[in-house]
Amino acid sequence: MNIKMIVTDTAPVKSELLAFSELMELTGLHPSVLGELIEMGWISPVRTMSQAMLFSARDVYRTRKLARIARDLEITLSGASIIVDLLERVEYLEHKVRELHRLL
Repeated sequence: MNIKMIVTDTAPVKSELLAFSELMELTGLHPSVLGELIEMGWISPVRTMSQAMLFSARDVYRTRKLARIARDLEITLSGASIIVDLLERVEYLEHKVRELHRLL
């Protein structure tokens, strides 16, 4: 993974954000598919001052999961995005239940 530098008002800060080309390479998805996911608001890149898009490792993980579900279930990206969102909600709620059980 390449490390990008983000320039702020002070000194540059190390970032583990990925460029669009790296996201394409890591997910194996066509640029138009990634563009569609961005337009849907499903992944939200950080924009640099030069308007370049940078993505988090979480974006890579979610996008790979989405592509696998869409392919395996032979459904649209929209359908797969709903499934991934629901899976994340279930994981979050399971985590909260475990926390609550520890408090009892």
